[in-house]
Amino acid sequence: MDELANLEYESLLNEIKDLIHQKQFQVLRQINSETINLYWEIGEEIFKQQKEKSWGKSIVNILSKELQKEFPGAKGYSSANLWRMRNFYLSYRNSEKLAPLVREISWSNNIVIMEKCKDDLQREFYIQMTKRYGRIKRILTNFIEAQTYEKHIDT
Repeated sequence: MDELANLEYESLLNEIKDLIHQKQFQVLRQINSETINLYWEIGEEIFKQQKEKSWGKSIVNILSKELQKEFPGAKGYSSANLWRMRNFYLSYRNSEKLAPLVREISWSNNIVIMEKCKDDLQREFYIQMTKRYGRIKRILTNFIEAQTYEKHIDT
């Protein structure tokens, strides 16, 4: 292969690699979004059923055990996580602005924001920060604990 052909091949190879990486990232984003949608719907259903049928807390424990039996090896169906799904739905159901944004970040980051931030403006700040600067839970937790939001609004 002469030098020109080699350069053209390298260019083609790099274009294909970039395309593969882009598509892989798009697929991961779609999977994340659908997972968040699923958790939203599960949380909504738990809330509605508890409200309509006056079911107590024990129904979540029973539901968790049945889901874990049906989907062995699948993570995310513990009692604690089912409660998080319910709280997630309740936290964002009335927010036209935040409800779509929460689908753009990971479940673990959503949990950190939901549990550590008390108002919608603070939650929006950290959701946007997570989207812009990275999706690592530990870093997000450090920003929240350092009160980055409070420092930002004071400037």
